[in-house]
Amino acid sequence: MLSRFMSGSIRNLEREYNCTVRLLDDTEYTCTIQRDAKGQYLFDLICHHLNLLEKDYFGIRYVDPDKQRHWLEFTKSIVKQMKAQPPFTLCLRVKFYPPDPAALKEEITRYLVFLQIKRDLYHGRLLCKTSDAAMLAAYILQAEIGDYDPGKHPEGYSSKFQFFPKQSEKLERRIAEIHKTELIGQTPETSERNFLQKAQMLETYGVDPHPCKDVSGNPAFLAFTPFGFVVLQGNKRVHFLKWNEVTKLKFEGKTFHIYANQKEIILTYFAPTPEACKHLWKCGVENQAFYKLEKSSQVRTVSSSNLFFKGSRFRYSGRVAKEVMEQSAKIKREPPEIHRAGLVPSRSCPSITHGPRLSSVPRTRRRAVHISIMEGLESLRDSAHSTPVRSVSHGESFIPRSRSQATDEAIISDEAYSPSDSVLPTPVADHSMELSVSRQINGAPCSIEEEKESEAGTPLQEERGDFGAEGKSGQEGSDSALSEVEQVNKFVLSVLRLLLVTIGLLFVLLLLLIILTESDLDIAFLSDIRQTPEFEQFHFEYFCPLRRWFACKLRWVGGLLINN
Repeated sequence: MLSRFMSGSIRNLEREYNCTVRLLDDTEYTCTIQRDAKGQYLFDLICHHLNLLEKDYFGIRYVDPDKQRHWLEFTKSIVKQMKAQPPFTLCLRVKFYPPDPAALKEEITRYLVFLQIKRDLYHGRLLCKTSDAAMLAAYILQAEIGDYDPGKHPEGYSSKFQFFPKQSEKLERRIAEIHKTELIGQTPETSERNFLQKAQMLETYGVDPHPCKDVSGNPAFLAFTPFGFVVLQGNKRVHFLKWNEVTKLKFEGKTFHIYANQKEIILTYFAPTPEACKHLWKCGVENQAFYKLEKSSQVRTVSSSNLFFKGSRFRYSGRVAKEVMEQSAKIKREPPEIHRAGLVPSRSCPSITHGPRLSSVPRTRRRAVHISIMEGLESLRDSAHSTPVRSVSHGESFIPRSRSQATDEAIISDEAYSPSDSVLPTPVADHSMELSVSRQINGAPCSIEEEKESEAGTPLQEERGDFGAEGKSGQEGSDSALSEVEQVNKFVLSVLRLLLVTIGLLFVLLLLLIILTESDLDIAFLSDIRQTPEFEQFHFEYFCPLRRWFACKLRWVGGLLINN
């Protein structure tokens, strides 16, 4: 709390702030912003730096000190949105995935989307079958290092690069086989376009998973895609709602609701924190507006509140997908030059090395998406602050829908869906990196708490790293106790709210009745009330003295005003 107070005081004294934005190719763009600069100013600077015109698909993401992700709002001040102490660190990411990425107008836009989907593949957000995985990785190889050359690419060269969170030697051999035989002669642009076409067909294309929990406690991931709202559990897509079927998104505290066309269909989830739930709700509102509406003039301010209580209000401020595509069709300029760099083998990232297999490989071609230690640790942040979520469907008539098939559950891959969301990496202490890297090399996974602390740059605590059976059972017991307390608190709050609303309504109705009865309205109902002894007693003993007192005070105030 003291550090936040001090950081706020420092920001008030400064007028300019250093700002670093990590781009999709892992380079950094540094600039200076004024204290009152809005998010749109920074975004325009980055797009100008990249020579990017089809910029509506992208956004700037940052993580607050509580490790909660946020999208930078372009209509608000950057300094007021950032809770961290300057200098500020953010990252450029794809915010709205194009429904057909291969059909984008300019190559620079396709290249940036290609980099984003490649990150999704590496961090486990884009799931696919083994055959699709081999083809996608082969496209990456072809785009990054060019045609197969026996003199430059020795046996086992595909194993020097990390494409997926886990990849077997059999898959690596299949990747090399496709690269050698099927993709010869493809230019980087053609390989990237083929990669995008292949990725767009996958069920988890465009998925930015939000872990939550349902009332049963079963893990699931919520996501918003170009085609609708999806829920993933295990290795299956259990719910799919097209955007025209989603009527309302609502949240209260940690609870998130999705309403479908039929009013009896409501999906309910519980986010790990109220901030995470609000972020989930805002992402849903923006995605629904972007993909569903025909014009940006149709965008309305959305409220999460009930009828009598003030809640969060939010309005999407950008253009919608249809307008973006129409505007892209009008672009007429010489294609900007794209600076690609050679693909760096995974030896450059100790956190994903394969040990002695990673001998040095000469750099060929100019294309680099170099996966650094920071990116390896980047994947840990969201998994640390995002706990599993589950879905609850109220209504037996709900049938999960699939874009490609009408089955109840769409199986996506052979492995359970457990993504490590890629978010903004933050500076990490050297000793934390070394410990995390060594565990990755030895095959020992880091615990969630260690991931949190290593991302924050704080020393690791051994007692949090390895939980025994007793620790796990104690944690489960405390979690269940906390959930019960939360449910009781929710019930008490709902009762208090209902009581306050009832008292307020009765008070308003009483005032309205008094005003009507004391008026000169000639209505039979009011005349009967006026003739009752109780009303006459109230009129002469309370209302008339109170009216005379108010009239006297008004005359006295009027006299003072006239004399002055």
